[in-house]
Amino acid sequence: MKFTPLFLAISTIVSSPIVAAADAPESKTDSAIEKIQVKGTYFNGYTVDEAHGAMRADISLLETPQSVTVIPSTVINEQLATTLGEVLGNDASLNAGSKQRNREVFNLRGFELSSSTGYLRDGHQHWSHYQQPIETLESIEVIKGPSSILYGQSGPGGLVNMVTKKPTAKTIFNLGADVDQEGSSRFTLDAGGAITEDESLRYRANLVQQDVTYQREYQNGEQRERERFLGALVVDYDITEDAYVSVHYDITNDKAGLDTGGWLDSDGNIIGDEKTIRDMSWAFTDITVENYGIDFSYAFNDSWQVKLGHNQQVFERQRFESAPRKPSNFAEGDSYESRPYDRFDDWQFTTNFIDFTGEFTLAGVDHVFLIGANSLDYYYGQLRTSNTSDRFNYQAGQAEPPRPDISYTTDTSISETEYDYYGVYIQDLITINPQWQVMLGGRYDKQTKTGADNESLLPKAGVLYHPNDSTTYYANYSEGFEPQSSETIINEDDANFGMEIDATTSTQYELGAKWQLADDRLLITAALFDITKAGVLVSEDLNDGSQYETITTQVGEQRHKGFEVAAQGAVTDKLFVMTSVMNLDAQYEKDKDYTGNTPVDAPEWSASIWSRYEFTENFAVNAGAFYEGERFADNDNLIVKDAYTRVDMGATYKVEFSNTDMNIRFNIQNLFDTDYLAGGGDSNVTIGDGRSYRLALQVAF
Repeated sequence: MKFTPLFLAISTIVSSPIVAAADAPESKTDSAIEKIQVKGTYFNGYTVDEAHGAMRADISLLETPQSVTVIPSTVINEQLATTLGEVLGNDASLNAGSKQRNREVFNLRGFELSSSTGYLRDGHQHWSHYQQPIETLESIEVIKGPSSILYGQSGPGGLVNMVTKKPTAKTIFNLGADVDQEGSSRFTLDAGGAITEDESLRYRANLVQQDVTYQREYQNGEQRERERFLGALVVDYDITEDAYVSVHYDITNDKAGLDTGGWLDSDGNIIGDEKTIRDMSWAFTDITVENYGIDFSYAFNDSWQVKLGHNQQVFERQRFESAPRKPSNFAEGDSYESRPYDRFDDWQFTTNFIDFTGEFTLAGVDHVFLIGANSLDYYYGQLRTSNTSDRFNYQAGQAEPPRPDISYTTDTSISETEYDYYGVYIQDLITINPQWQVMLGGRYDKQTKTGADNESLLPKAGVLYHPNDSTTYYANYSEGFEPQSSETIINEDDANFGMEIDATTSTQYELGAKWQLADDRLLITAALFDITKAGVLVSEDLNDGSQYETITTQVGEQRHKGFEVAAQGAVTDKLFVMTSVMNLDAQYEKDKDYTGNTPVDAPEWSASIWSRYEFTENFAVNAGAFYEGERFADNDNLIVKDAYTRVDMGATYKVEFSNTDMNIRFNIQNLFDTDYLAGGGDSNVTIGDGRSYRLALQVAF
């Protein structure tokens, strides 16, 4: 077996602290694991010890019987991240899919995360069909494996929980500005503090104005652009010592030109110039998203509390498409067809939950007990106008055709989809003695939808063994359930329109280990997993000149096996690291067309490392590398995208004035100007950007 240099380097970093670790105390106490801060510097923040979303409770990672990665705000800020994808690249178990139409798609352990069921925000199911407001996030939790027991419908790969910034009693006022070599700019404000003298009323506010110019350009020579505005406000109020309420509101407006990705030939090479966008320059998407809601918490006593949450998400989008279609055997200079249309989408997500949590001792055994319920009310409406007479053939070198005079407002018959579901769940973390814990749980889930009613009963179980305070070995079993959107394929442009489809189910077996080393400053994790999903839908673009755009089939089974190793925290007082490696064996099984094939964008090996070294209290440098092995660009496994390693670097210098801190940051992405293909198939592949520079100024008053 061959190993890449990056894999060997990361393996050395991950394994060396294990060999050098001293024995921890013999017994495990009932108290929470003590948080020990690395001494003396401004730049700390890699170390994490819990992920609330994994078990819907404040339970340490050493007592969580599954693999979880927490990406803290320190890493987000160091990388000057502006999209969720730039952050999720820090976990090797996540691989990027297509980025067409100004949104990001991700695969977790090889399974695509659904826009409707793959993402959470503060534990609420979150419609994520847009680039997330990264500036509002305190951390990102990657919860791996089926998580339907606590959150309802979700995929087998896991969930991404986005944890937002919370109000603080301490006054903060941070201003930021960054620019890149293309002329892109971003201005940010992050403010918070107490509103009243007794600090019972607190707030947190974020404002962002961003203008982006991309490296890729349209065939008339114009570069693709994007404009984004974000406003967010959270207010907390302590009603009493035992009760508090929190209200939140945020709005995002995001308008950008369309780029549906590059086209590949049968050898996996880009057809034409790598910067060429096949869409027309007048194609665009304009998105407005609002989230508002309320959360309430009340402690009955020292042992029992209740939490309630409500969130309303309204997502409106206009998308004016030129809709280019890649012909079979297309070569640069050939003509291709575009089918313009104008479309308006209206998604509305209403989520609610109630959780009762308690910590108690029964018959000499300690319990952390959770019982709760959550629900989702989903609505989707679409208006769309297109005209076959507006189809045209375009050939490179010709003048770009004008934007057609069509509008979604002329559609008189709205297409609508509605459903709701609710679930009741129970979970108990049982501490038998200082060495052994057992986690048991289950969920009943009910979906009500015309033509697609579904219900399920799901179990989950885990066992943890703690030989000492700093070590955990665990095993878990979990199941997932995803009702299909209908009982038949409803897309009239699909060759299998009307075909009956079943719900998908998934199961996972996972074995893992976790070690906290170096005075609990460094967390090492390892996991073996085996996930099976049945009833998978696969859609392929048709470029055969027929009347259909796609063909969808429901493959019999999909099985993903592999292992992960990760390290996160402080290696020394000056060196900090976040690194991970995943090996994945992903295949379709029991299917007449794809048995033995590997899904698109599921590499055998992937790895990442991001590190920081502090030369002084005021100066630090970062270095990172991100590796993806060979991946297929089609489900027939005929087109291969080459492996690549992208290297990034950065540096921060802190200047201190009276009551003011100023940080100057300079980052270089793709230091060696590596040519690479990221996610996507042969007609929508994301072409990696060349070397880019970003300069940022951050001032904290």
